[in-house]
Amino acid sequence: MNKKTVLDTIDRHADTFRGISLAIGNRPELGHEEMFASGLLCAELERQGFRVERGILDIPTSFIGVYDTGKPGPTIAFLCEYDALPEIGHACGHHLICSMSMAAAVGLKAVIDQYGGVIRVYGTPAEETKGAKVPMAEAGLFDDCDIALMAHPYHSFERSGESLALDALRFEYTGKAAHAAASPHEGINALDAVIALFNSINALRQQTRSDARIHGIIDNGGMAPNIIPDYASAKFYVRSASRAYTNELTAKVLRIAEAAAMATGCTLSVNNYEFSYDELLTNEALSSRFNANLIEAGIAPEMIESGKDHGSLDLGNVSVRCPAIHPYVKIVEERYPLHTVEFRDAAMTGRALERMIFGAKMLAATAYDVVSDPELLRRIRAEFEAQSAVKR
Repeated sequence: MNKKTVLDTIDRHADTFRGISLAIGNRPELGHEEMFASGLLCAELERQGFRVERGILDIPTSFIGVYDTGKPGPTIAFLCEYDALPEIGHACGHHLICSMSMAAAVGLKAVIDQYGGVIRVYGTPAEETKGAKVPMAEAGLFDDCDIALMAHPYHSFERSGESLALDALRFEYTGKAAHAAASPHEGINALDAVIALFNSINALRQQTRSDARIHGIIDNGGMAPNIIPDYASAKFYVRSASRAYTNELTAKVLRIAEAAAMATGCTLSVNNYEFSYDELLTNEALSSRFNANLIEAGIAPEMIESGKDHGSLDLGNVSVRCPAIHPYVKIVEERYPLHTVEFRDAAMTGRALERMIFGAKMLAATAYDVVSDPELLRRIRAEFEAQSAVKR
């Protein structure tokens, strides 16, 4: 048994994997509501011989599927995402991501008994909002993984690259209502505090590094123009290329928020309305092997673009726990942006489903290389330990 066995196994079950993608794509579910998607994936994993545990960390739509050879060897993690976006459904292609990872795991299972080790398939809900990879990583569920793999559908092939660390902050100001014309002096204007917050953050931006991103909205600015607002709130994302610098920026933003409260006489409440994400640390030894498999499969090297910053990913929190990659696989010909109706519709076509199978083969081939080549695994581990030492 060899790499061809892995790829042939995926081909043999390809109709099933395509059908699962289509079913999930046609029935989009928001984060932490993915009962249909997670149920479908768990059922297929069990049919393929994986032992599945549902509701990990009391997250109802999460799961971990395990195939253990009972022999010493590496632990290989494949990550599934399956949440949709509000209003526009699977416009980020998560219905393809989950089937891609599951198919890769099934392909690797066909040969891993020969080498030893463990395959795990992680069902990770709500990547678009409160990504379940964050509490899973905090609980140590990836600490014993030798590699973690997933691939994202896109309009081009792209190396696993970078993402931004992120903090999601909500600021709530409470003041005192008053008639804005008859007795404004009796009020304490909570909207003034929010406006002061925005103005000071705008001033902060000129003092930040080029990789910093601070952006927000006013989600409550008062009830009527003739009432001094006694409550106002705003949501912000604070991002940068590293967790350390994001922590610095968040501390500055918090001081700005406190100053706005003091200046206006309001009281302030702050909370993290979504999980904080760490930056993605691509393991280049593992990424290079994935790219080599693309080239071996006929993708010209010049077609594989450099890894770009695509915002923030909860996979970042996994990548600081074990070696990980997040490449992009071309599934459409037009350069449709993610999170658009055009990409959603293209991601449901026969071509997109075929490219999903291709992506699964590339993930499985890369995992095969790791389990069959101890020297590659050593290089991957050495790079990860060096990255971790720098972060400490």
